[in-house]
Amino acid sequence: MAFDVARIRGLFPALGDGWIHFDGAAGMLVPEQVASAVSTAMRAPVSGPGGAFPASQRAESIVTAARRAVADLVGADPAGVVLGPNAPDLIRRLVDAMADRWTIGDEVVVSRLDEEANLAPWRRAAKRVGAVVRWGEIDIETCELPAWQYENLVSARTKAVAVTLASGSVGTRPDVPTVIEFAKRVGALVVVDATYAAPFVPLDLNALGADVMVVSAQAWGGPSVGALVFRDPELLERLPSVSLDPAARGPARMELGPHAYPLLAGLIASIDYLAGLDDAAMGSRREKLVTSLGSAKSYHAGLLAQLSTELRSLRHVMVIGDAMRRIPALAFAVAGKKSPEVAEYLASQGLCAFADDGTSGVFGSLGAAEVGGAVRIGLAHYSNVFEVNQLVRVLEEIR
Repeated sequence: MAFDVARIRGLFPALGDGWIHFDGAAGMLVPEQVASAVSTAMRAPVSGPGGAFPASQRAESIVTAARRAVADLVGADPAGVVLGPNAPDLIRRLVDAMADRWTIGDEVVVSRLDEEANLAPWRRAAKRVGAVVRWGEIDIETCELPAWQYENLVSARTKAVAVTLASGSVGTRPDVPTVIEFAKRVGALVVVDATYAAPFVPLDLNALGADVMVVSAQAWGGPSVGALVFRDPELLERLPSVSLDPAARGPARMELGPHAYPLLAGLIASIDYLAGLDDAAMGSRREKLVTSLGSAKSYHAGLLAQLSTELRSLRHVMVIGDAMRRIPALAFAVAGKKSPEVAEYLASQGLCAFADDGTSGVFGSLGAAEVGGAVRIGLAHYSNVFEVNQLVRVLEEIR
């Protein structure tokens, strides 16, 4: 494996700001090739699709290439790739379409490990039609989401199971294949939010067996573009269309045009960037993605292990959770300090991190408010040992 973090850091002009960026929860910084792709597309003549002239044909080719790039990323068919402005908006469209066929007493299963973007649309739709929301609970000691509980959570009335592939708050990667197995026994549709997993873990929707996967390009340094990927493109024809075009077919049934073509050009470039994380990767873009993200996974596992071990050695720092399988995201609390105080002190020392008061979401379920909330740390492709050491050094000084 050839994950050269020094080379990767050279791809990010924004790192010249002098700050240490542990703010991955808001998305990574933008690599130069993505910014260049967006600006180039904005300078080129691009019109709406459907015309016989070059500017229109260019728009169609960008959309086609964007679907193909996302399909390569997640291991799926381009015909099942729906593009949109962001993941939360696309999830809402999907849920609204599905809820048209729910009735009073139907059920949907969500989890306490999920972020609000994959919770609010399901709760609102269930309330609107009189459906029941059932919850997968978190182990408060480890932050694991036990998969065995789903055997009892699903029933013959379950219409959908929504679950995250990885938590952006505490880093947990739950046993999603087992969750899917239980859901399929009752014929429920499974929607997997891969927003936080996509930058760090090779994805394979067909092998996973979920019905729909959600990704967001911002998570890995792409533009503000999201995608819903349907494992079986035929499912798109069975859902009510949300398109303004009554003749829309395939992915266009879930899209509200027009597309932001320069951002789609940036999406393509961002996936090419992911494919090049390991400069020894060979073969097709899909093959390069599998190799590069496998290298990223190994690199970040080592970096996260070092960070976690060193933080746990600080007697006044409490690392939240200890899941077996993780992405490089971590949360902690400092004894006697509220999380905003800690985040502000980190910022005064040139480190970017987010504070959460612990009253809602994942941290609310964990009771983090009782210890002053939590500070969220998200590593990125460009994070290195020096930055980890700086974080530990600064936290040693907090008393």
